Amino acid sequence: MRADRLISIILLLQHKRKLTTRELAKELEVTERTIHRDMEALSAAGIPVVAERGKAGGWRLLKQYRTNLTGLKANEIKSLLISPSFQLLTDLGLTKDWHEARQKILASIPSSFQKNADDIWNRIHVDTSAWRQSTEKMESFKVLQQAIWEDRKLQLNYERADGECVERVVNPLGLVAKGSTWYLIALSNDQIRNYRASRIKSALLMSETFTRPNDFNLAQYWNSSTQEFIKNLPRYEVDVEVSPSIVHRIKFTGRFVQILKIESPIENGWTSIKLCFDTEQEAKEYILGLGNQIKIIRPNTLKQDIYDMARAVIDFYDQENQM
Repeated sequence: MRADRLISIILLLQHKRKLTTRELAKELEVTERTIHRDMEALSAAGIPVVAERGKAGGWRLLKQYRTNLTGLKANEIKSLLISPSFQLLTDLGLTKDWHEARQKILASIPSSFQKNADDIWNRIHVDTSAWRQSTEKMESFKVLQQAIWEDRKLQLNYERADGECVERVVNPLGLVAKGSTWYLIALSNDQIRNYRASRIKSALLMSETFTRPNDFNLAQYWNSSTQEFIKNLPRYEVDVEVSPSIVHRIKFTGRFVQILKIESPIENGWTSIKLCFDTEQEAKEYILGLGNQIKIIRPNTLKQDIYDMARAVIDFYDQENQM
């Protein structure tokens, strides 16, 4: 829209001080002729835009024409300038809007602080993606967003954790990003449920609307939901002793195992550690992978299970070598 573009021109000139017609056209993705028409419109509206000719020329605003964000402290301004997760902005389709909002903030803050803005972006960067995490496909993500903003019901085809697909009609309340994984929070059969967005195979936007609960707070609900989830996670605890060569490795494998307690090294240099896994099978696979660098103390039944698994591996390759 032209009105938005005219505002953007004013804010760009406030921030950059001076820009050529070509620079403005490139920034706003329009032709240079359009920029000239916009400048005429701004002048006609009483905005003091001035054209300076020559190599160092360009468009600028008269110095007295400026708006400041007053009353904000330095740290408050910093909090506005810290970059968000670009992955999440891209998912929401808000990357361009964020860049435009940033320009407006820069144009509005006191000139004494503008010089430090770029330095803030160069010192703090937020990346919510995992090191080797593949991007989850979210075919209906735009439909989910539209339903949330318009308070419209959704008909979902959802794949549960066991692989079964079910049909649901839900009242969408919000979207939550856990790391870079999105969840739809919705009312279904008078209960609030969490749906992993990547498991939504299809989402049909219904014409029927719903009344959003007045007392629903998305952040408070999510915090309560995650605490309940963590509390109900299965636990399988194992006491082990580990060799000095893998102590540091154990400390940095939080994705697979949690260290509950770690003692000082004993006389032979090995360290006693209490580990916690989600399941017994995870414990078996993890401990077997560390070979003779880890010794099970408790439970005793796990010792036999690991022995049987190791014996099965040896027998498997013995048979292969005999062929």
